[in-house]
Amino acid sequence: MLNVVILAAGQGKRMRSELPKVLHAIGGKPMLAHVLAVARALQPRRIVVVYGHGGERVKAALAAPDIHWAQQEPQLGTGHAVLQALPYLDAAAPTLVLYGDVPLTRADTLRRLIDVAAADALALLTVQLDEPHGYGRIVRNDGAIRRIVEEKDADDAERAIQEINTGMLVAPTAQLARWLPALGNRNAQGEYYLTDIVALAVAEGLPVRSAHPGAQWEVQGVNSKAQLAELERIHQRNIAAALLEHGVTLADPARIDVRGELVCGADVSIDVGCVFEGRVELADGVSVGPHCVLKDVAVGAGARIHAFCHLDAATVGPRDLIGPYARLRPGTALGADVHVGNFVEVKNSSIADHSKANHLAYIGDASVGQRVNVGAGTITCNYDGAFKHRTVIEDDVFIGSDTQLVAPVTVGRGATLGAGTTLTRDAPPDQLTVSRPRQVSVSGWKRPVKPKKD
Repeated sequence: MLNVVILAAGQGKRMRSELPKVLHAIGGKPMLAHVLAVARALQPRRIVVVYGHGGERVKAALAAPDIHWAQQEPQLGTGHAVLQALPYLDAAAPTLVLYGDVPLTRADTLRRLIDVAAADALALLTVQLDEPHGYGRIVRNDGAIRRIVEEKDADDAERAIQEINTGMLVAPTAQLARWLPALGNRNAQGEYYLTDIVALAVAEGLPVRSAHPGAQWEVQGVNSKAQLAELERIHQRNIAAALLEHGVTLADPARIDVRGELVCGADVSIDVGCVFEGRVELADGVSVGPHCVLKDVAVGAGARIHAFCHLDAATVGPRDLIGPYARLRPGTALGADVHVGNFVEVKNSSIADHSKANHLAYIGDASVGQRVNVGAGTITCNYDGAFKHRTVIEDDVFIGSDTQLVAPVTVGRGATLGAGTTLTRDAPPDQLTVSRPRQVSVSGWKRPVKPKKD
């Protein structure tokens, strides 16, 4: 029984960007996506996002069936913003107000806030800051919250208060529906402050309670690229701490970037400078070398990814050896004990168990069988300028260096292709196929030389 209203209408001028502020990313996801995720974890009855600047881009990026969208135009303050959401709210459920540019609040913190509100109170999420500059202050009388004063409207005594308002609150929706239209804008900003409902609640005798986050970074907002970068580091530090707690070995917890979801088995080790995007799964005993990028990848048990590899939408089998400097492109599926070595690129291809392409090769749109050896400089010529064609290499094939396979073509089981072969027709199984001219030596031939300068 809960409504969630997320305020996401701000322009974010200090971001100095055409991108709406709430679409700037933390950990590879828009800030608003983080807030929506924590809201959904609370299993609310309604989620309402109040949008404004760049609203159509925000809606297009994060549209979902469980979101109601309320437009705030013009933007006249936080109280005015929540007023736009009012028609979408269930009056029988309390309303939680969140902010689209405060991305790291934890669900447990919000549950404590909801519990404090119970069924009959206004509950505020507050925090003590050594440097409260810029925030609204919590004014108490004999320990009871009486009102919130914004810094621009505060006197010297009020500015000295260190307990600040985070803006996040839970309010009874029926009372909220009465309070919001009654708000005034006689303040330094000329805006309708949501915080003014505190004084209205006190005047009615409604309890005003508070809860507190587990860490200050949970309530930090983003108004500039510097603040965005600061929260990114905090987010990555939290991820690294969770990985270490799970038993993952990190060469340096400060030098890992997870921009999505990283799932690790036992005895996984990750070297410095690695980036993980989308959903990445590393099974037991996987080792990832320095400066690798893995996006939407599943890596089998015991596989080793050497330095400077780039893996995208690929499946790596158990005990595989990848790299260094290898690239696996979308559609790659490797069996067990496969070697894809330095400067090898694989795209939209399957390579079965115990096969090897150890260096300087391109395997594209191919089906490679078991125990195949792909020599250096081998290329599957899969594109004729208009269409892609497939190469089939059956089990136990040996491909010599500097070979081109012009698709569509099949290399039969047990076949051997001599070095320098350009294969344009199917190679029969268990035979040597060679296509190269007879070697000749030209006597008396002189290499050209440059004329000497005066």
